[in-house]
Amino acid sequence: MSKLSVQEEKELVSFIKDWLKSHGFTQKDLSKELKIKSSRTSEIIFKIKELYKKGGMFNIAKNLIKIEQKWLNNIKNDYPETKQTTPYNQLDIDSLVNQINQDTSE
Repeated sequence: MSKLSVQEEKELVSFIKDWLKSHGFTQKDLSKELKIKSSRTSEIIFKIKELYKKGGMFNIAKNLIKIEQKWLNNIKNDYPETKQTTPYNQLDIDSLVNQINQDTSE
């Protein structure tokens, strides 16, 4: 594959920064997913260039989509389970009404 042009590189860096910001992640988070040691922009660009050499823009997009899917799945799984409370049944309501009547008659 040919190399990324300077313009393509700038556009990718801008896109990646906006993409990270929109999902609330940092370059450090991205570098961890790309399995690179440094979160510096130059290191991320180097990895993006490697991905480009192996399959062009399609390969870059495919890898970023995998990362985004992983993040979204983790976010969805991080929500605490909400405990479903059962609605009051008639006996509960009757006992509440009786308790209210007792409290107000005293």
